[in-house]
Amino acid sequence: MPKPEKIRLGEVLTQQKLISQEQLKFALDEQKRTGRKLGRVLVENGIVTEDDICGALSRQLAIPYVNLKYYNIDPNTVRLLPESQARRFRAIVLERRNGGTLLVGMADPVDLFAYDELARALKKNIDLAVVNEGALLQAIDRIYRKTEEITDFARELEEDLGDVAVDFGALGAAPGLEEAPVVKLLQTVFDDAVQARASDIHIEPQEERLQIRFRIDGVLHLQTEADSKIASSLALRLKLMSGLDIAEKRLPQDGRFNIRVRQQQIDVRISTMPTQFGESVVMRLLNQSGDILKLDSIGMPADMLERFRAIIRRPNGLVLVTGPTGSGKTTTLYGALAELNTRESKLITVEDPVEYRLPGVNQVQVNEKIDLTFARVLRSALRQDPDVVLVGEMRDQETAQIGMRAAMTGHLVLATLHTNDVVSTPIRLLDMGVPRYLVATSLQVVLAQRLVRMVCESCAEPQELKPTEREWLKAELGDTVDSRKFVHGRGCMHCNGTGYLGRTGVYEMLEMTEALTDAVSRHDPAYFVKAAQAQMGGRTLRRHAVSLAAAGKTTVAEAMRASSQFED
Repeated sequence: MPKPEKIRLGEVLTQQKLISQEQLKFALDEQKRTGRKLGRVLVENGIVTEDDICGALSRQLAIPYVNLKYYNIDPNTVRLLPESQARRFRAIVLERRNGGTLLVGMADPVDLFAYDELARALKKNIDLAVVNEGALLQAIDRIYRKTEEITDFARELEEDLGDVAVDFGALGAAPGLEEAPVVKLLQTVFDDAVQARASDIHIEPQEERLQIRFRIDGVLHLQTEADSKIASSLALRLKLMSGLDIAEKRLPQDGRFNIRVRQQQIDVRISTMPTQFGESVVMRLLNQSGDILKLDSIGMPADMLERFRAIIRRPNGLVLVTGPTGSGKTTTLYGALAELNTRESKLITVEDPVEYRLPGVNQVQVNEKIDLTFARVLRSALRQDPDVVLVGEMRDQETAQIGMRAAMTGHLVLATLHTNDVVSTPIRLLDMGVPRYLVATSLQVVLAQRLVRMVCESCAEPQELKPTEREWLKAELGDTVDSRKFVHGRGCMHCNGTGYLGRTGVYEMLEMTEALTDAVSRHDPAYFVKAAQAQMGGRTLRRHAVSLAAAGKTTVAEAMRASSQFED
């Protein structure tokens, strides 16, 4: 195609009546003041969307607009352009065409300098398409993975170690360490993990191989395998980074360190454990650069969210969030804290560990080694005149009683507890030895939750139900099952072939009404369970999971998998 013509974006948008002259003048003034591109100024101020700009450029230049969200990209074709140039010129190679021409998507197809540089780098004729810049950067992150680099660095480390004994202590403290194979390997592993949205990195020595796995959307994926002899050098380097005892290999150790990856500040929690073939290392990655998820975006049904918000704005009482490890309890509580965090309120958290930093909130890290326990910190926190207290976990009777007495005496207490559902939570508190009157008078609401994987929108397609799935759905949907449409993901580049991309919450909520308070006061658990179930009206975790499957947000198999965690 001919070289693109130079056009003014502002003129295109005004001609197509997407913005007014007043809006253009405002955006040009902002562009002059901040130095940012005009399109970015317009998008960030909510005047137009990126899709509006792409559509306008597509019409003006008579080139296609490619929505990368639904485009099945071939990674091998994309890699014809090096990652550095793809990021610099905001471009992606989409397909090879007849005659050797390449279709290239650009976020700014009127950038003549970028066009010339791309043609020079690719050494091919170029046809242009316009793409959404946000979707383009996400696609680049997914495609330019570091798998090959990780394998190469692991092999380099194997060769560097050889068959002779190595002084790992000297290796860890050697000058010019940034060029050591072990450091380059770990840097690349962290880079790839952040790129792949991994929440955890597992480094596991086996008898003959070392496997490195990432947990993505709650499921482990094998990243690479290497020779097991490099395991000790990786463990040693990570221990040095986190200040652990490098001489101790017989006992588990826990630590933390901070790294910067892809312009993001990552807090790494590390746990080492001796196994039969060496030390297993697991690292939890906590992105400190990202914003705390708001309650609106965690997937809670609108009417439930409205009631939950009303309850957390009460001046006192206990709010409990329950579920197994990794079910998103902390995310929900931090979302609540973010809404309560005002200049007029003092907020204190007691956590183990402190997972995210909240400006304006006094966060305390529990340390059992020096007897800085939940109960001890909580007692001290109540003498600090707080309005809201978050207890990371009510692990024992003492912590539960202190928290519930605080809820009785003018404090709002947010806490987590490990129970299967909302109905069993008050009974669990009684089993822990909390006095019945404390449960009846302090507890305001219990929220139970799980996380389910969402269907990848880029490869979603209709799904035929299996007989077992149909029968399972009938318990909630009755005979309407066959009239509904269910979907699954066939697997594509966007979701790494899994059919799932991202997760959302599944919830149930029990508000302690006067009738339930009376039921707790009785010495009859069965009576309380019956009263609680009647109040919930069938709005259980299972029903919410089924509704997500019926709405096409998750698969029936995923809803069943999540439901199996809280069903007999």
